[in-house]
Parts: sequence; structure tokens; C-alpha cells
Amino acid sequence: MLRFILNLLWLVFGGGFVLALGYGLAALICFVLVVTIPFGVASLRLASYALWPFGRTLVPKPGAGIASGLANVLWVLLAGWWLALSHIVAGVGLCVSIIGIPFGVANFKLVPAALWPLGQEVVDTP
Repeated sequence: MLRFILNLLWLVFGGGFVLALGYGLAALICFVLVVTIPFGVASLRLASYALWPFGRTLVPKPGAGIASGLANVLWVLLAGWWLALSHIVAGVGLCVSIIGIPFGVANFKLVPAALWPLGQEVVDTP
């Protein structure tokens, strides 16, 4: 029940809805540019994770090969570093107040996802 309440508060006050819209828009752009469809799929995964982060975590996808690793290098150079940096800055800003600490931690959880999204999957935590 606590995860649900935190996710609901994150969705409304923590910026989860705005983050999900941003990642969703990036996914649409990637789908239009046909060559970048794998990045669009990763962006949709990030949108889902940014929308509802509490009670979920990232794990390596079994069977992810060298192609996803090489694509991640390209992702980091083009988009990942500034996405990760924005999550770090937002997380530090939210951790200034006691009420914002859970939302800051959620932003810090999104840093590895924003930096290295391919070859990862979002799973529910027990």
C-alpha cells in the first residue's frame, strides 16, 4: 500500500507524469526515424519506469548481447549523459527537504536507467 501511495504522489507531485511524457515523446521521435527504433523501445521502458518507480527495479536482461552494449555507448554519447545529469540535479534538489527525499531517491534510481537502458528490463521488487 505504501508503494502505491508513493507512486501516486510521485505521479502528481514528483514529476513522474512529466518525465513519462518526455520519454514517450522521445520514443515517438525514435520510432519515426526508423533506424532508431531500439532506442524508442528503450525510451518507452524508461517512460514506464519514470511513471511508476517505487516497487520496481532494473535488472540485466538475459540474452542481451554485444549489440546492446555498443548501442548503449551510442546512447550515452547522444542522450544518456544529459538525462542522467538531469536526474542527479533533480534528485539533489528534491533531497533538500525531508518531504522530497523519497522523490530524490526515485530520481537517483532513474540515473542508471537513463544512462544505460538497452539490455535492461524493469521488474517488480518482492
